[in-house]
Amino acid sequence: MASAKANAKKKSGGKVGAFFKKVGSAISGFFKGIFSELKKVTWPTKKELFKSTVSVLAVCLVIGAIIFGIDSLLKVLLDLIRPGI
Repeated sequence: MASAKANAKKKSGGKVGAFFKKVGSAISGFFKGIFSELKKVTWPTKKELFKSTVSVLAVCLVIGAIIFGIDSLLKVLLDLIRPGI
């Protein structure tokens, strides 16, 4: 009976071999899943991409201007409270 276990262990590569086989199949399955999901993606056209980019840049500029305005206003108010600093 002990020799049958030893022979089975030699054939399977032991615990270490089984571990690497399991990890290898998990990594392989992960990448297969990634590629199958990428096939389902609908990529934007050049026109849609351009519109989205312009929209994002416009919003960034508007928010930047708002923050600049609030910062300038607060600086003026602080200069009124603490002149000369």
